[in-house]
Amino acid sequence: MRAVIRRNKQLVCDEVPDLTPGPGQILVRTLACGICGSDLHALHHMEHMMETATRASGGFASGFDPTADTVFGHEFCAEVLDHGPGSQKTIRAGSRVVSVPVTLTETGMESLGYSNRLPGGFAERMLLTEAMVLEVPNGLPTDQAALTEPFAVGEHAVAMARLDPNSVCMVVGCGPVGLAVIAALKARGHGPVVATDYSPRRRAAAEKLGADLVIDPSKESPHARWDSYGVPVQRAAQSMARMMGKSFGRAVVFECVGAPGILQTLIEASPAGAQIVVAGVCMETDKIEPAIAITKEMELTFVFGYTPDEFAHTLRQISEGIIDVSSVVTGKVGLAGVAEAFVTLGDPESHVKILVEPTR
Repeated sequence: MRAVIRRNKQLVCDEVPDLTPGPGQILVRTLACGICGSDLHALHHMEHMMETATRASGGFASGFDPTADTVFGHEFCAEVLDHGPGSQKTIRAGSRVVSVPVTLTETGMESLGYSNRLPGGFAERMLLTEAMVLEVPNGLPTDQAALTEPFAVGEHAVAMARLDPNSVCMVVGCGPVGLAVIAALKARGHGPVVATDYSPRRRAAAEKLGADLVIDPSKESPHARWDSYGVPVQRAAQSMARMMGKSFGRAVVFECVGAPGILQTLIEASPAGAQIVVAGVCMETDKIEPAIAITKEMELTFVFGYTPDEFAHTLRQISEGIIDVSSVVTGKVGLAGVAEAFVTLGDPESHVKILVEPTR
């Protein structure tokens, strides 16, 4: 079967071995798979990513070789083709499914898209764990179902925020992660939600997903309006409001950029007592001044991924129209167009999300 392979830090379209489902597995045909920002980074920096992941896991090594062939793709919707031995067959062949991108094998767990043994969604076929797949409900279009995984990331970030009815949320960076956070906030009925990004296209996407106020930081600091949002900036003003029995909002800032310097900027600019939820994955060494965060009694919350329940909840919200992702996909390519799509996505004005359709 055909697949796009990361080989020697290049993307090449080539043949890979056909797949046979094992016990508890199903064979699926990939219908659509999103290109993730982590894929863009991994193309050239996979070795550093895996070294960092190993350090984060306390030295546990998954056996993944970042220099060996890898088929990316972890944001997918697929069609069931066949079932392995001992399968329950509760989801019939021909059904469309999504799944947390992890497959259980007789030798352990494989993270689809970051595995040397199993291909991810940039291949014509994949092996999934039957017990983990979810059937696509309500006739949800394939391209929207494929967005379950990236929008589950936003769901998890919002779930980790300490929100209350008076919370004022700011989303810094309106790439796919920021858009998913905006969607999850609005699905919960939170507002106001302020979104900020330098890219006009991304700001427009944030507005479509429900952001209440969208700010171009090249023209105005998004932090200039906290008082008008009902959030006193200084601790002294907050203490005075408490003494007078006045309620006020609390700032919850979602960092969705993942670039060096952003976190320090937010520590300095955000109101006292703010929670900064760090969802952007900065892969470089960064520097902050803890004394400023301490003096302002700020809270830093680092988030990553999602739970299976959050994944399922996100699929349900998209399928019921609570989260409208119909405008998110701005391009589709076949396997032959993947390498060029990676280049195109380097420009935030070019696309919001590109899907790979392996049979296109």
